[in-house]
Amino acid sequence: MKEVFFMAVKLKKPLEKYLELPEGAPYQLIGGGLIMTPSPSPNHQRVSRDLEEKMVKYVEENDPGEVLYAPIDVYLDEENVFQPVLVYISNKRASIITNRGIEGAPDLIVEILSPSTAYYDLRVKFNLYEKKGVQEYWIIDPMQKRCEIYNLEKGKYIKTVDVMEKGNVSSKVLKGFEVSLEEVFKSVKWRS
Repeated sequence: MKEVFFMAVKLKKPLEKYLELPEGAPYQLIGGGLIMTPSPSPNHQRVSRDLEEKMVKYVEENDPGEVLYAPIDVYLDEENVFQPVLVYISNKRASIITNRGIEGAPDLIVEILSPSTAYYDLRVKFNLYEKKGVQEYWIIDPMQKRCEIYNLEKGKYIKTVDVMEKGNVSSKVLKGFEVSLEEVFKSVKWRS
């Protein structure tokens, strides 16, 4: 997977500048700089849709909280506002959902890798999600048909799942939620 690095100039009053952007602007605030990210690929969107459908259905049937999906702002601090692919917030923490976005660390975050975002998802966001207390972090790679799940234990992420192509993955945070990778990756198509 080719990594694409974006340089960002650190802004004075970064959150204020971010909030001045028009709604739907393709930026995230990462480390105090505005990072533009291109639109996701069709395979990214297929995986996102298929996982989202399963997760939303489970949450609607069991009512443990709420699933929201990109674009949605997650305000982690004055220099970091991310737009994860999927987030889950438990009912007991529903107060972090406000009119402007999610104010604090969701219980669970899903990111789907793409060449333009992999660096941030695997390094920058990984470290900040860990530091800010996101209890579970899913990293999905459509090219490898791989799912890694990290759970927060004593303030550090521990990889609890690493599965490729086949098999079921389940969440410790969204108790009872399980999905097969065959279903998650069923719509992935490779064309030149």
